[in-house]
Amino acid sequence: MEIVLAIAIGVLTGSGVWLLLRPRTYQVIMGLSLLSYAVNLFIFSMGRQGLAINKAPVLINGIPQDLAHYADPMPQALVLTAIVIGFAMTALFLVVLLASRGTTGTDHVDGAHSRTEQEMS
Repeated sequence: MEIVLAIAIGVLTGSGVWLLLRPRTYQVIMGLSLLSYAVNLFIFSMGRQGLAINKAPVLINGIPQDLAHYADPMPQALVLTAIVIGFAMTALFLVVLLASRGTTGTDHVDGAHSRTEQEMS
């Protein structure tokens, strides 16, 4: 199972970096989203290290209160917070993308002129 998770993280990271290097704004936003998903999976997978499956997520009377008997809630909380922040960041980037495209008439990240301006020149 660890190899499948590692491959998934690698594919998401590679795809995110490839899209991040593309010239269009929408592709850059999708690349950032894929990179954030890869980081979330990585954080979540690191929280499972050394912990066995089927451990209780809440405290139970009679069982010692240490991580040897319970699931670690910190990676889950970090990933949940990162998902919310990533969604807000993506929404903000899409609004900026639409405003930029409406103003300049192009969605290139390098500031290239729109086709209508190039055809008129």
